[in-house]
Amino acid sequence: QVQLVESGGGLVQAGGSLRLSCAASGSIFNIKFMDWYRQAPGKQRELVATITNGGSTNYADAVKGRFTISTNNAKNTVYLQMNSLRPEDTAVYYCSAVLIRRYWGQGTQVTVSS
Repeated sequence: QVQLVESGGGLVQAGGSLRLSCAASGSIFNIKFMDWYRQAPGKQRELVATITNGGSTNYADAVKGRFTISTNNAKNTVYLQMNSLRPEDTAVYYCSAVLIRRYWGQGTQVTVSS
């Protein structure tokens, strides 16, 4: 099992930056890849960015060039650096880890004001 705890959300003006963190504990050596998802009010949860155990990354078109996913050397924390934030980035952001099944964090609110 894996436990995930997100932090770093908050309120920021359009054009600003935030860095989200997700601390993983438990069976982290079995993690195949980790993701950041987000869910805006009234919308479905959507994939934002993925990083594999080997360090490969993938991004949703809406955030390419603005967001960067990374991990620390111990691979027990995943980050999402968000730059040039827009009001449409407002959502609850969830960290996810995939082993045999997917695990979710509790989410952190990001609000971007215009």
